[in-house]
Amino acid sequence: MARHGGGPSGLSMLKKITVDQVRIGMHLHALEGPWMDHPFWKTRFVIRDEGDLAKLRASGLPGVWIDISKGLDVATDEAAAPPPAPLATASAGKPPPASPPPAQAAAPAPSARPEPPRASMQDELRQAAAVCERGKAQVMSMFGEARMGRAVCADECLPLVNDITDSVFRNPGALVSLARLKTQDDYTYMHSVAVCALMVALGRELGLATEACREAGLAGLMHDLGKAAMPLEVLNKPGKLTDAEYAIMKQHPVRGHEMLVEGRGATELVLDVCLHHHEKVDGSGYPHGLAADAISLHARMGAVCDVYDAITSNRPYKAGWDPAASIAAMASWKGHFDPAVFKAFVKSLGIYPVGSLVRLESQRLAVVTEHNPQNLVTPQVREFFATRSNMPIAVQTLDLSRSNDRIVSREDPKAWGFPHVDGLWAGEAGAGR
Repeated sequence: MARHGGGPSGLSMLKKITVDQVRIGMHLHALEGPWMDHPFWKTRFVIRDEGDLAKLRASGLPGVWIDISKGLDVATDEAAAPPPAPLATASAGKPPPASPPPAQAAAPAPSARPEPPRASMQDELRQAAAVCERGKAQVMSMFGEARMGRAVCADECLPLVNDITDSVFRNPGALVSLARLKTQDDYTYMHSVAVCALMVALGRELGLATEACREAGLAGLMHDLGKAAMPLEVLNKPGKLTDAEYAIMKQHPVRGHEMLVEGRGATELVLDVCLHHHEKVDGSGYPHGLAADAISLHARMGAVCDVYDAITSNRPYKAGWDPAASIAAMASWKGHFDPAVFKAFVKSLGIYPVGSLVRLESQRLAVVTEHNPQNLVTPQVREFFATRSNMPIAVQTLDLSRSNDRIVSREDPKAWGFPHVDGLWAGEAGAGR
């Protein structure tokens, strides 16, 4: 996401070549093939070392686009052969002058992506796990570049946001729930992935158009970029922050906003969520103490998504709360969230989100595996323990919307001594998370 170089008069000359034609000094503009197969977290950068070249050649990708206005062209002996037709990017503003073949043309504007078909929870968990891993690596690299003072361009995150959005559209519970299973060490990075997914799910519940949901997701992914500018000893402190340290951390929305403005590519919506996701409707938030309608809809969305993921995740200084207990706690915080936005958020996740431990009227304990949008109190669960006998039972799935059994209470997995409850719903997709 670092911005490298610049083309003459804004004109970028693109050329498609095979991977084996790539050499050090070329400016990669785009990679062909499925995004999940790409060996780099970013595009549009100069190949500067043999390691990157080796990764690219081992990727199995069919080809790449290079920008010959920002880096080397193919070698002379390769250039003698008829090359694929170069393109001028849309950033040029108009097609370049006519010239002999190969022809030049303006790059087509990206079209709206169709919504993907619905997938079952178990099918989507496998795809969501891959997106989570890729997302964590990309955000880690993005934060690393930001710490080195390099400009971060938000629009280069769009392929990742598209993959996250598609996963949420296929099944909202899968990626949102997997992203919660982060470790203390990767919290800062996976938090961005999780908030992206939560923003997409919430946007859909609020009735936003598909492309608007993707933009909300991009805002969620970039909302904490300013933490890259925070001292690591404060950011990763394994205990409560002092007043002075907290004052430092409260600067991260402003620093993130400055970094996004410097890097370009962030829309006004993305900038606003980055700057104002810690505002509260009663005016007690920061950095500007905005209240009620002075806070934009998307910043109010960001506030809910940011807090939910923070309190349900393992942090350097505390263990995460149970998802259902977190929803209940957030509902009790008067003046913190916009009531209508919070209500939509609960509907998008369920009163008992995936992974919640619940007690049934039959005196069995179960883990919620999928919520029911039509009735928030009748999710699908997986029973595994009988409280009367205090013994495990054969695991079985139960759809409470089609059963006489019902949930009578939330339960704390720690109080019961169940450290591996998440394995009952996440299976192999959650292993090692």
